[in-house]
Amino acid sequence: MRIAIFTNNYLPNPYGVSGSVESFRKEFERAGHEVYVFAPCWKGYADKNPRVFRYPAVETNVKIKFPLAIPYSRKISSFLRKLDLDIIHSQHPNLLGSAAMRWAKKKNIPLVFTWHTLYDQYAHFAPFVPRRLAAWWTIRNARNFANRSDVVITPTPSVIEIIRKWGVANNNITSVPTGVEEEQFASPDRSGIRKKYNIKDSEILLFVMTRLTDEKNVEFLVEAVLPILKKNDRTKFMICGEGSLKEVLKKKVFDAEVEDKVIFVGIVSESEKKDYYAAGDIFVYASKSETQGMILTEAMYLGLPVVAVRATGVKDIVEDGKTGFLVRENKKEFGDAVQKLIDDENLREKFGEVAKRVAKEKYTSSICAKKMLEVHKKAIADFSKTKSWKNPQT
Repeated sequence: MRIAIFTNNYLPNPYGVSGSVESFRKEFERAGHEVYVFAPCWKGYADKNPRVFRYPAVETNVKIKFPLAIPYSRKISSFLRKLDLDIIHSQHPNLLGSAAMRWAKKKNIPLVFTWHTLYDQYAHFAPFVPRRLAAWWTIRNARNFANRSDVVITPTPSVIEIIRKWGVANNNITSVPTGVEEEQFASPDRSGIRKKYNIKDSEILLFVMTRLTDEKNVEFLVEAVLPILKKNDRTKFMICGEGSLKEVLKKKVFDAEVEDKVIFVGIVSESEKKDYYAAGDIFVYASKSETQGMILTEAMYLGLPVVAVRATGVKDIVEDGKTGFLVRENKKEFGDAVQKLIDDENLREKFGEVAKRVAKEKYTSSICAKKMLEVHKKAIADFSKTKSWKNPQT
């Protein structure tokens, strides 16, 4: 197959969708398919992959750096006219999503759309628009895009329930998660990271890797963990990531007088991620905005038990009482679950072993890519029966 992926979020951005696109791209190419990626220009970044094409973009830095694509380019249009494609896969409903739909129509080929985001949780990224209005518009736009797509992908089953309530009537919806790239996570160096940050073998390291912004619920997470750090002399907390709330979190740590027990690392490179995960003992997570949470499967793959707030996406990945604990958004309940794993080494190890097994059985990039390729093949076969774009599916 010749597959075109259109995405508003791509390298070198270190978060979610970028990782998903890269994971599937690599596996598709390993399986012998041609993959072309169309993404926004990122100033100062040069692609090594000749099949990546960059649309012009406006640089923005609202809470995080994020270039906004301008979905028109004469150069790219000239290339796309000549490019023989079998299917287009859009990662977003707007900006380059509009380009994806436009070219799917022009080429008369199927369009697949992955619904990556709970848009109501991200309305705060539009600072000059009231949150409710921003949420309403983005959900409406995504719903209409989904209903005009041939197939809608959600990373986890629980997202289907939500988008159905939001008015998605497309009959072709299926769940395919993004998998862990096993080569990237081979042979992690646990001791090297612990030595670098002066974490003793006898100490328990609570760990999270996330964007430090509102939708990740990081203020709740830090507030829930602080009492644990005060109570347990041999426990530390490592936070990997950047975002607009970093200084707010640092102040909370300072006010609690546990600065010596909390490590703010910043953004971790892709090559080092495995080492940082491996350095941890318990993965703690409070986000309620996930459609999957790739960091959860990555943590599980490296044998970390998880304590997380029970929420959409998360509850599909973490098996309560087997790979970790799912709790309500209650600081005491969250803290009690973490404390239980701190106190019980056997339970901690048991959950970690099961988490690793589940991740390797269900959430590797090769397994997930095979599922996605089957979706693509079926979409092409179904489309070939009509050979034309129709009205929104109902």
